[in-house]
Amino acid sequence: MLDIENTTIICIDIQDKLVKMIENGDEIKSNNIKLLKTANILNIKTIVTEQYPKGLGCTVDEIKEIADFETVEKTTFSAIKTENFPEIKTENVVISGIETHICVYQTALDLLQQGINVYVVKDCCASRSKSNHKTALHTIEHEGARIITLEMALFDFLKSSKHPKFKEVQSLIK
Repeated sequence: MLDIENTTIICIDIQDKLVKMIENGDEIKSNNIKLLKTANILNIKTIVTEQYPKGLGCTVDEIKEIADFETVEKTTFSAIKTENFPEIKTENVVISGIETHICVYQTALDLLQQGINVYVVKDCCASRSKSNHKTALHTIEHEGARIITLEMALFDFLKSSKHPKFKEVQSLIK
């Protein structure tokens, strides 16, 4: 189960050019916005990465407007192999982003090797090819990560309808 005090969210490469290359890019962008708005509401540590922003553009404006998340520029495919990536100090990491079979995959495997519990939010991830997306999710799960959905994550963070921020988070998915 996800404990908000002991979880970090890594949102990988939700950048203009990458979103446009994905068939369901608008849905993936929208789902990531909901995840990151929830992180902001519940004060969950969040790191947003940008793969080579000079060539692929910056993080989409709608995400940049949510809050001042820590943004890390990278050229490595695994986010945590980036020189300036902050140390993960939580037991759990929730991963979302583009592309599932490259950056999400490599980041998840590296975190698993460190003994971190990895949760990949499948409806917040995508690849240009559905086959690559599905294969990556299958492989990531086989390696020990948990594959979850956006709503699973949000309600796991809340734990109960009595949570003081329940209605605010629930309104994001209505």
